[in-house]
Amino acid sequence: MKLLVTGGAGFIGSNFIHYILKKYPNYEVVNFDKLTYAGNLDNLKTLGGNPRYTFVKGDIADEKAVDELFSKYKFDAVLNYAAETHVDKSIESPRDFVVTDVIGTYTLLEASKKYGIKKYIQISTDEVFGSTEKGSFTEETPFAPNSPYSASKAGADHLCRAYYVTYRVPVIVTHSCNVYGPYQYPEKVIPLFVTNLLQGKKVPLYGDGKNIREWIYTEDHCSAIDTILHKGKDGEVYNIGSGQEIANVDLTNMILGEMGKGEEMIEYVKDRLGHDRRYSIDSTKLQNELGWFHKYEFKTALKETIEWYKENKEWWEKLLK
Repeated sequence: MKLLVTGGAGFIGSNFIHYILKKYPNYEVVNFDKLTYAGNLDNLKTLGGNPRYTFVKGDIADEKAVDELFSKYKFDAVLNYAAETHVDKSIESPRDFVVTDVIGTYTLLEASKKYGIKKYIQISTDEVFGSTEKGSFTEETPFAPNSPYSASKAGADHLCRAYYVTYRVPVIVTHSCNVYGPYQYPEKVIPLFVTNLLQGKKVPLYGDGKNIREWIYTEDHCSAIDTILHKGKDGEVYNIGSGQEIANVDLTNMILGEMGKGEEMIEYVKDRLGHDRRYSIDSTKLQNELGWFHKYEFKTALKETIEWYKENKEWWEKLLK
């Protein structure tokens, strides 16, 4: 099988490329990435010389480049990881998010329709559902995005549904909780806090720190996408979650504890505009229909993640420069 992974130089996409090439000896992967600040080919340097891996630099919103890519490589499946994802940056520069997340998705869907792609997987987020104080988001929960980032992802998800219903493009949409693990750019909370502490800096905690997020280790997310790619039903939506929820202040204290630091390293900062209070994903459908379950417990995988950043200072120090 020949796969197109867009955004494959980013955190989640690069982890998936490693996962899929290791698991399936006969699969080929083409990584199509614009190489924005968050795209890092160092994430994939161990694949150098692998004949089953190809990197192509390009923008998913560039119709000509995308058409040439599809025409040349004759993909069986497309996995769209490419996206602008940082909420703070979406508040500052929402246009960039609309172009990449919406227009980029449209461009990929058009090419998938034209070239008869057998499977298209859209990697989306639980943030499209907004915030909830009680219960968990199901696949039927109405969208209620509260940031330009989540609104752009919601728009892309709607396009995916429309292309399945109207044109029968074999689309599947996934909504995941927060992903963490190796190779995550140090703007997101876990790598930001870890790298700050390794530099002797304080960690910036938004508001009262009581916002709650659900977390899934990158290896579990990879296995979920693998399962959906091979067993998922066209036109369906699947939530990906672990059921492991934690308040930001508790997460902060866990990181501090693992790194031998105290609460004096916390710097409370002004809350983010439109900051969602709680996300919670119900992944019962994925479990019951496709037989997928997460394996990694948060505390153990968090410790492994912290150790990775300790052991790979060269990787993140280069990014900070």
